[in-house]
Amino acid sequence: MNKKKVEKLLERFRVPPGAHINLRDDYDPGFTGPFASRDVETLTLDGILHLSDLQDRLYAQNQYGLLIILQAMDAAGKDSTIKHVMSGVNPQGVKVTNFIEPSIEELDHDYLWRCSRALPRRGEIGIFDRSYYEEVLVVRVHPEFLDRQHLPPQFKGKDIWARRYKEINGFEEYLADNGILVLKLFLNVSREEQKKRFLKRVDEKEKNWKFSAADIRERQHWEEYMDAYQDMISATSTHYAPWYIIPADHKWFTRFAVASTINSVLDSLKLAYPVVTEEQQQELLDAKKEMENES
Repeated sequence: MNKKKVEKLLERFRVPPGAHINLRDDYDPGFTGPFASRDVETLTLDGILHLSDLQDRLYAQNQYGLLIILQAMDAAGKDSTIKHVMSGVNPQGVKVTNFIEPSIEELDHDYLWRCSRALPRRGEIGIFDRSYYEEVLVVRVHPEFLDRQHLPPQFKGKDIWARRYKEINGFEEYLADNGILVLKLFLNVSREEQKKRFLKRVDEKEKNWKFSAADIRERQHWEEYMDAYQDMISATSTHYAPWYIIPADHKWFTRFAVASTINSVLDSLKLAYPVVTEEQQQELLDAKKEMENES
């Protein structure tokens, strides 16, 4: 598959700024296009190798950082996607942060605080497994969680979600303006596929540890979560931090789409190794000569 075809595919998943999406009708979690799994697996491997090269250039250039945000319903495959797509990169240049339930200390700060502390440095790829977007997803579905955040009463009104969308957009624009690119991926799994994966966690002993009764309770709020995701993606997909809605019912295709999206963003930076000056080149030659003359 050539680069133009991949870009056309990714354009299908990219949410245009200002678009009001219909998550249920316009995005098929089972989409795989005209591709066969065996062909895509080869393309994914090529993409992983290319990502390794791009990461090396990103690290050496030390000008940009890349923040990848992964959001999804439970069992959409975030962990396995990270493990697979990042299998070829240098671990020193990648940092994965999993944002679980906030601690007492974190609740005593603003909701962006704990994520701000985990942002990637220049030359680094940072991956957020869930993120500050939980504050307009889980907290919206369970508004009682707001009581734990110690907000003044006047800041807990009906406009809180619109205000947080605005705050998040401003935060991401600030990051982009400082050379930290924000790539946001929603792994879109169907309710039927989620059920199959939950049952697999129960039936297969080696997967029992992944299962939680809380997952089933959250599943009962499926429609509320779909509404929250739909509104959130519509309000926060911008030209400087776009959302990509990645089909997640077939893991082989999800991994291909995620690897291709990351590579597309890094390719756009035209990354290059630092240029060595004539003075530095002469120092290298002198050092080489000195080592060759060692007894």
